[in-house]
Parts: sequence; C-alpha cells; structure tokens
Amino acid sequence: MLVDDSSSNLLAGKAALSQDHNVLTAGSAAIMMQMLEWSRPDLILLDVDMPEMSGFEAIKILKRRRETRNIPVIFLTALNDSASELKGLELGAVDYIVKPFSLPLLRKRVELHLLLEEQKSELQHYNDNLQRMVKEKTKTILKLQNKLLAAVAEMVESRDGTTGDHIARTRQYLRILISAVIEADIWAEEASEWDIDLLCQSCQLHDVGKVAISDNILKKPGKLTSEEFSEMQQHVPIGIAFIERLEGDEVSSDFLRYAKIFVAFHHEKWDGSGYPLGLAGGKIPLLGRMMALIDVYDALTSARPYKKAFDHDEAASIIVESKGTHFDPALIGIFEKNPDMFRQAKNAR
Repeated sequence: MLVDDSSSNLLAGKAALSQDHNVLTAGSAAIMMQMLEWSRPDLILLDVDMPEMSGFEAIKILKRRRETRNIPVIFLTALNDSASELKGLELGAVDYIVKPFSLPLLRKRVELHLLLEEQKSELQHYNDNLQRMVKEKTKTILKLQNKLLAAVAEMVESRDGTTGDHIARTRQYLRILISAVIEADIWAEEASEWDIDLLCQSCQLHDVGKVAISDNILKKPGKLTSEEFSEMQQHVPIGIAFIERLEGDEVSSDFLRYAKIFVAFHHEKWDGSGYPLGLAGGKIPLLGRMMALIDVYDALTSARPYKKAFDHDEAASIIVESKGTHFDPALIGIFEKNPDMFRQAKNAR
C-alpha cells in the first residue's frame, strides 16, 4: 500500500512496483485507515509530510492496533535529516527512503523487506512447530513419569494390604481439600503459590518409606507392640531420605519439595503428639496438616488387616472429635462447613 498526498508520486510508485506486486494507493493517512478495514497489505510505504494526519501520527495508530501493528512500514519523505529518520525508526518504521526516490532503489528496498517478512514468517512457523513438538514430547514424558510414579506408589501401598485405590483416593481428596482451602481464603498468600497438579502428583509418595518396613509389621492383623510401632514410624525418615537422594546436589524441583513435605509431616499432630518431630500447631506446614486429615479419613473409611472400614459419617465424626488435638482447628472448621466434601469421591470408588 503506497500512501502519499502527491498524485504524481502515487502514479510513479505504482508504475515502478506493479510489475511484481499488487499495489494499492491512498492519497492520505485517513484514506489508508479506511482501506485497512478491508485490506491487509504485506508492506506500507507511508509519506511523512501529509496534511491533516502526518506519517508520524499515522504510524502511532498503526502500532497501537492489534490488526495492523505487525505490518512493516517504510517512510517516504523529503526531510533529509538524521533527527527525522531517527524519529521514524523509533516509532516503528523498518526503513526510510528520501524523496524524490530512485525507482530502481524503491523496487529493491521493497523486495528486500518483503523477503525479510517472508523469512520472519517462515521462522515463526518453524518456531511454532518446534514448540508444538516440544509440548507433545513433554506431555508424553509427563504421562510416562506419572505412570511410573503411580506404579511405585501402588507397589508401596500394596505391601500393607491395601490397593492402589488408596493412591487415587488420596490424590482426589487432596484436590477437593485444596479447592475448599482456597475458597475459605484463610491461607490465601500460601495457596496462591501452589501448583495444584504437582501437589496432587507428589502426594502419591507420602508413604514411600513403607517399602523398607517388614511385612510382619505392615500386614499384622492385630495391634502393634511398642517396638513394632517404633519400627513403623521409621517409614517417615526413610521416605525423607529417599526424596533427598532424588534431589541430590544438582536436582531440585517443586515436585520433590512438595513430596518431602507430605512425607515428613503427614503423621504430625496439632497438639504435638505426632511423629517423627513432635511438632505442634502452626509449626507443622499447612500441606502436612492437610495430608494428615486426608490420610486419616482414607484410613478410617478403608478396610485394613487390623480393622473394618467405617462409613463416611462415622469417619467424619471421629475427625471432628479430633479437632485441636490431631487436626488443625481451622482445617476442621472448613471440613465441618463442607461435611460431604469427601463423600462423593469415596462413593465413586
């Protein structure tokens, strides 16, 4: 699109360029704006010194509009000074041609900038395809990683007489509880930093340390002796050590950071009577306090070698009774306001 208030310049420019290009002409910036409503040129040749609206004013409008901001603009001007040229380039022009222009030079400049635009378009297309391929590969890797993670977690859980359903349930319960915590807006600052998908993946490793506990303890149908219970408690530090070995000296990630929190603190109790550290109150990380609630609910509603499964109402009653002793009172407050938050997920299994 050639824009100039001089009809002789329009005629000369169109004659020079029409052999190789489709050329639209406009006698003012205002007419150009109207034409851009229905036409998207590959290049605009824009006169600077025009009445009513100058080229400098026009390019500001072009660059503000999403539909036209990426159209390259070459300024045409009789102003042969570096200050004007610099201003045009700062406003977003790609080139500057001084009038009266040489027609062969005009053709060559147009060819050059159209070639550059074509190459930019090809490069963008290549980058878009490359990003799409990387996303697809990453998605495939993540699927494989999640399957391996689930398989490891299910193998650990199956050793104490449960099934992989425990992993699926706790993951679903955590997502439900996270939503309720966010809605309650009690820990808004901390919750705003959570990657919910990573949290729900990493919680699957909360009992990974059980892989080192003997079958005699894990599958014992009766109450554990104090010595056996002490050995059972070791699954927490064993699990922490497992996560730390994955981290090593160079590898760190939010996934492993979340996993370590779930492993380390899901057996701590609000009143300080839990293990392994005997932490109390707010010294227990919020994610650990949440995992404790979920883990106990699932344990209560699941059959184990040493107990029958409670129904939802029985389990909910036991949990509420432990408000301020085993569990964070604020979390139980959220649980009490949403008494059926886990019921549907439990019944769906």
